[in-house]
Amino acid sequence: MTLDARTIARTAAPGPGQPYPLGATPDEEGVNFALFSINAEAIELCLFSPEGEELRRVMLPEKTHHVWHGHLPGLRPGQHYGYRVHGPYAPEQGHRFNPYKLLIDPYARQLTGHPTWHDALMGYVPGHEEADLSFDTRDSAPYMPRAVVTERPQVHPRRPGRPLEESVIYEAHVKGLTAGRGDIPDRGGFLGLASEPILDHLTDLGVTAIELLPVQAFLTDRFLADKGLTNYWGYQTIGFHAPEPQYLSIGKIVEFRQMVDRFHEAGIEVILDVVYNHTGEGNHLGPTLSFRGIDNATYYRLAEDPRYILDDTGCGNSLNAAHPMVLRMITDSLRYWVEVMGVDGFRFDLASTLGRLPHGFDRRAPFFQALRQDPVLSTVKLIAEPWDIGPGGYQLGAYPPPFSEWNDKFRDDVRRFWRRDGGLVGRLSQRVAGSARQFDHDGRPASASVNFITAHDGFTLMDTVSYAEKHNEANGEDNRDGHSDNHSGNLGQEGPTEDAAIIAARDRRRRNLMATLLLSQGTPMLLAGDELGNSQGGNNNAYCQDNPIGWVDWEGADPAFLAFVKKLIAFRQEHPILRQKRFLHAQPRQTDGMPDLFWRRANGQPMTPEDWQDPSRKLICVEMRTASGTPDYATLEYAIFAVFNQGRPARVTLPEPPPGRHWVRYIDTARPDEIPKPHGKRTRVQGSSVIAMVLEPDGKDADDGRHHG
Repeated sequence: MTLDARTIARTAAPGPGQPYPLGATPDEEGVNFALFSINAEAIELCLFSPEGEELRRVMLPEKTHHVWHGHLPGLRPGQHYGYRVHGPYAPEQGHRFNPYKLLIDPYARQLTGHPTWHDALMGYVPGHEEADLSFDTRDSAPYMPRAVVTERPQVHPRRPGRPLEESVIYEAHVKGLTAGRGDIPDRGGFLGLASEPILDHLTDLGVTAIELLPVQAFLTDRFLADKGLTNYWGYQTIGFHAPEPQYLSIGKIVEFRQMVDRFHEAGIEVILDVVYNHTGEGNHLGPTLSFRGIDNATYYRLAEDPRYILDDTGCGNSLNAAHPMVLRMITDSLRYWVEVMGVDGFRFDLASTLGRLPHGFDRRAPFFQALRQDPVLSTVKLIAEPWDIGPGGYQLGAYPPPFSEWNDKFRDDVRRFWRRDGGLVGRLSQRVAGSARQFDHDGRPASASVNFITAHDGFTLMDTVSYAEKHNEANGEDNRDGHSDNHSGNLGQEGPTEDAAIIAARDRRRRNLMATLLLSQGTPMLLAGDELGNSQGGNNNAYCQDNPIGWVDWEGADPAFLAFVKKLIAFRQEHPILRQKRFLHAQPRQTDGMPDLFWRRANGQPMTPEDWQDPSRKLICVEMRTASGTPDYATLEYAIFAVFNQGRPARVTLPEPPPGRHWVRYIDTARPDEIPKPHGKRTRVQGSSVIAMVLEPDGKDADDGRHHG
């Protein structure tokens, strides 16, 4: 900060300013500041030097509709600031105002860093006999990050705008995907993520969208910091408009926009995992960093005793998304990330909390209504994690359009089928066909089911086939954290092994799981590193492991499995029958009278009700065509035939092809390197394997007809 800038910050006389837009907005004359609080009695704007010296406190002079505002002439982008909010400290009434605590602007578009844990961050006196009813007078400013005034936002166009049914999503961590690559400059940050090596890998793999774990500014919980760990995943947001400071290589928020532009140039969309269900301030004994000190009774959902906060998230608090101004903060934040930062969609963490009203979850809650009618937000990808830990929180399939949802039933049923649990052919058939029972309502497309085998929360694909139990000792919680029921198996030995037979069986099961994912209706999502054979050593809750446990292991990549995943993604992209908007319900098509979906036994006969109930059945065949009701211009003449066999080798009778066509096998998890091969009336399917065949015109392939199963 120059001498002139420091002088201006010390001496500028505030004017009334405007109540909107909220946040700090520069103009030709200076900067307008606006902050919402219903119950505050006065608000001080605090100006800082870049070194953290508090230069001045200025009372915001005006209040309009509970928005406190003022304009300071001469200030420019780059000015550091925070707030101190005056009001009653009455926890028994839900009020926790404490002007000794420096607060983050909820609309801050850049933060200087993270809080440094100190008891001064608490609004009460830790250890006091009255606990949070006490009042702490220590200044928290030395331990708090400051907000930074940024340039006035400029709207950028969005692209590439790929339909969801054509998407293959790749869930990744900004640092975790890059930290293990020595050939990447700026690894660990936004620019490193959009580097050529990563872009080349993703485009070669064939994914169409990268879904990033939280990139909005977050903090590390004190209990983790005390153990020398960090909040690696980032699900403790404190700044909904600000990018996470540690991911900025040179401290400029334009780096995020540059990253998005590079992904778009490569044809890859960017989806953000966002956490609007709670904040990093924890429960009533948590720190006072922003919302609690600005207006605790408004920003949070309070219990019947307003001293306490309702917690449907397991993180200590729940944002009051039903309040108009809290909802506005959320939607303003979402629009900012779309219009200014250029992102293509969002995955909402614990989204059931956002739909909670006093009577419980409601799919007509203000949050859903607001996004559905918004001319910007209704056009981007909206993906819900359809549960929280509160009563009635599991709501898979209950979300209104245009929301899609993470389908954990797909994960669990597919894992159990390939673990060779019995009686699962019926459940597998539902998942392969798009989980219509959950999603075929209100005009929702089959792509509403976001299918996954693995995600950040849980085992990696390699660990799913290598561990029967979780191994989270490194988290410092005596292995009590993380899911205990993982539907996994080790195939004979827990963890790494030199046994060639076990290694081969694990490789086959990984191929089976991945093939099932990419041959199913719905939107597939892969976990970063699964295509490489990445392991976390059996840790299924690596939220605090900012180290090789949580990073993708590039050096140990499995090139054979990577090639097979590329082959599967390419096969899916080449065959629209696998990625339809309409559900398949075994209804006849007008074009040829053939059912759009046909389930068969190995002998070619249709499945009977008794077959579906047979717990010993290990094999199921499916024939898929374009869905009944598909317009003539989109109807395809061919079909896909797939076999899912968790049992012994079998001879499978193929559906009778029409004249001039024959079946060609493209995918075989037992022979991953096999070239396309035509077949006659029957084909042999190896035990524990998946095959996929395409109905093609005679003479299309170069095979001379000698290869028949």
